Formats: sequence, structure tokens, C-alpha cells
Amino acid sequence: MLHGLRLKAVAEPPAVAEAVGLTASDVADELTALEAAGLVVHRTGALTGWSLTPAGRTAHEVLLAAEAEITAVRGMVEAAYGGFRRLNPRVLDVCSRWQVRHRGGRPVRNDHADAAYDRAVVGELAAVHADATPVCDRLGGALDRYRPYGPRLGHAVERVRAGDTDWFTKPAIPSYHTVWFELHEDLLATLGLDRAGEVGP
Repeated sequence: MLHGLRLKAVAEPPAVAEAVGLTASDVADELTALEAAGLVVHRTGALTGWSLTPAGRTAHEVLLAAEAEITAVRGMVEAAYGGFRRLNPRVLDVCSRWQVRHRGGRPVRNDHADAAYDRAVVGELAAVHADATPVCDRLGGALDRYRPYGPRLGHAVERVRAGDTDWFTKPAIPSYHTVWFELHEDLLATLGLDRAGEVGP
């Protein structure tokens, strides 16, 4: 549960359930218990949902460090992370080109009126996903909790290819970009890194 909230930052039970593979009712019960322990808090306002408290973030980091030591998979995760880092610029680029085009040397919002352009970008997403699949497979072989990433990314690609293009980059659903972002956060958390500390592509 703590890990799911680390990935989601702020989320309601259904979104957390999707991330951690539990039912929404089980998640709601567990969140109540974690709130009593001071590890999570429910926020209201512009961004509503559950999030980690500072104590919850610390507890999560301790649990991740213990997991890495007990399972002895840090080397496998680090190797897969290297593959992820090499693919990350391609994923970000294709997502950016889905949202923004350049006309006359200036960036403009992609209005999706050019079907040929959009088909080409969707094809590039499928190609980069094909290269990402072995990375996800290696991660799934290292830790069970990484196993859903490959199928979730694959599902997003299939939805995009079927014409449901919200699944490309829309943040409110488990779109390709959303799940890729969560995988990135998961790797950083597992390895005790942060985005600011990443060097190079």
C-alpha cells in the first residue's frame, strides 16, 4: 500500500488498487489502518486523495531497502534500470510528439487533424514498446511486483492502436505515459535514487 501511494503520489482507493493488484475495498480498509498508524493521510482540495505522510515515506524506504537485501536482486534491478534509462528519452520524445508538433519552427499543440502524422507516432510508440518489453520481463523476473508493468504498458498500446488515443498520454487513466512514469518512480524508489540525481540520458 505504501508503495502504491509512493507511485501515485495522491490517489483514491480504486487507483491505488489498480497499482497494487488488490480490490478497492481491501485498499480502503488498509488505508484506514495506515492512517491510524500515521503513515498516510487523506487530503482534500484541488487534489483529493490519499498520500504518504513523512513517516509513511520513511517507512516505505525502510521496507524497500529490506526487500532489496532479502531478495538479493539489486544487481538485476540496476541492470534493467540501465535499459530503462536508454529507452526513456525515446518514450518521452514520442509522447511529446503526440501532444506537440512543430510548424514553421514553432511548437504547436497537435490537433490530431493529420491522420498520417498520428499513425506514424502511434507506430513509433509500438516500436519503443517492443524494445521496452524485455526490460519489463527482466524486472518481473527480479521482483513479482514488477510483473504488472509489461501487461499494463501493452494494454495501453493496444488501446491506442485501436483508436482510443487517450491511452497514449492522458494522466487521469493508466495511459502509456502514466504507467511509464510510475515504472520510473518505482525504479528510483527501489534503488534509493531521485530524478534530480540522474545523470545523462
